[in-house]
This record gives sequence, structure tokens and C-alpha cells, in this order.
Amino acid sequence: MFEGAWTALVTPFEDGKPEKINDICLKDLIRFQIERGKIDGLVACGTTGEAPALSEEEHAHVAQRVIEYSGGRVPVVVGTGSNNIDRTISATRAAAEMKADGALIVTPYYNRPGQEGLYRFYRRVADEVDLPIILYNVPSRTGVNLLPQTVLRLAKDVPNIKAIKEASGNLGQIEQIIAGGFPVLSGDDALTYPILCLGGSGVISVVSNVEPGHVARMCKSYADGDREAALGIHRSLASLVKLLFIETSPVPVKAAMSLMGICPADVRLPLAPLSEESSKKVREYMDLHGDILKD
Repeated sequence: MFEGAWTALVTPFEDGKPEKINDICLKDLIRFQIERGKIDGLVACGTTGEAPALSEEEHAHVAQRVIEYSGGRVPVVVGTGSNNIDRTISATRAAAEMKADGALIVTPYYNRPGQEGLYRFYRRVADEVDLPIILYNVPSRTGVNLLPQTVLRLAKDVPNIKAIKEASGNLGQIEQIIAGGFPVLSGDDALTYPILCLGGSGVISVVSNVEPGHVARMCKSYADGDREAALGIHRSLASLVKLLFIETSPVPVKAAMSLMGICPADVRLPLAPLSEESSKKVREYMDLHGDILKD
């Protein structure tokens, strides 16, 4: 169900007014993703979408607009996780009512729960809301690691938990999950090809905000058995991947998208604009490749 190339969408803000959602740019971004990038799916209100900085009303607004603007052409998953169980259930229920195709639920952050707490958290949400769920493991941001044995326990016990977005960076851990028969989506653009080689199902990508076509073709080439083509695309994207994580995401990717004319570079506090040094590197890269990326 969840395979191929999915874009973790940025949330565009008004130029110079990060307190306001930019619906026009969001609609254009979705058109770019689907019509020109041929992306397989979209994720709204995830980490790249600055979900922790959105109000509940804004979160619902962005999710609804992404579903509306995609028009059923590709599936849409909504990020609904938090470290509050009731808020997570409420947001997941809202996503189901909007007819989202699934919910991406990050591990509860800051509290640093143990594996039993993580198991109970996810099981409670899944029991409360009948919607396909993608687990999201990103220890570098949350401070907690969802271990393979817990993932596979959830997969066995909870039918509507369908996949995991894995951003631990630990290929040994990821291989254990795949070997257990549970679908893994890469949560790290630099590791998408290696995860595909381990039997992964695809990627939820930051880079595809600016380069959906190549990310989609890499996943499709691999699925079609053309590993050489997929590896070639992976290598061609390496410098862009490195660039777009030069500072905290999504700050660099929004800067690149601004230079492409897709949306303003504005991010919301506590994120800050790209530093002058990093901005120069992004501009230099985009001067060389921007037209190619947008085409």
C-alpha cells in the first residue's frame, strides 16, 4: 500500500509573513509534484511541513487543502503524531474524517518512553481510529528509538499499522525490520538506495520537494529491476541531498524552492532563515542546476 516515492511536503508561508499559510503556493507545489514529478504519494504536516509549529487549526487546514488539491490523483498521508496521546488520537481521527489515506505518527518525543510505552501508545491510537498508520522513527529529533522487536510486535498485533518511516540511520536495525516482513520507507534521502537494496518499499523524501522526478524514477527503476539506473540516479542526487541538509530541514529546501519560484523561503520560529554562508552554497548550486530541476 505504501511504496514508491512520497514527498514530505513543506508548508508554504506568505512571503515575509510566516504566520500565514500560503494556499496558492501549496496548490502549485502539489501540481508540480503530481503533474511534473509523477510522485507516488504526498505527506502533509510532517517534520518537513513544520507541523510542531502549526496550530491545531492550521494543521487541519493544511491537511484538508493537500487532500483537496491532490484531487485523488495520488494518495495523501497526514502527519498526526505528538507526545500527547489525546491530541494524537484527535488529529488521526480528523485525518480519517478528511478521507486521508493514512496517518504518519512519529514516536512520542521529549518524554523518552521505553519500548512498552511506545507499543501501548501506538496500539491505543490504532484501536481508537480505523485508519492505516505509518510508524515514524527519527531518534535524532525525538530522543527515542523504536526498536525492531517493538515494530514487529506492533505489526503482528495491530492490523492497521502498515509500514514504518525509518530515519534512525541504522541499516542493521532497518534490515531486521525488513527481514521480519514489515514494509520500510526510507526517512533519510541519503539512504534511500541502500534501503531499497535491503528490500525497502520506498521513501518519504525531503529532496523530492525540489526534485520529485528523479526521486520517483529512482524508486520505479529499482522496482522494475533496473538497479543500475536506480544507482545512477542515487549518485546524481548525492550532492543535492547533502546541500538540502546543510542546516536544519526544511530551512535549506525552502531556500532552494524559493530560488526555483515554487514558494517563499520563509520558515516559522523557532526555525530561522538560512545563514549567509549556507545561502551562498544553495544559490551557487541552484544557479547551475535550478532550471534542470524545475524541468
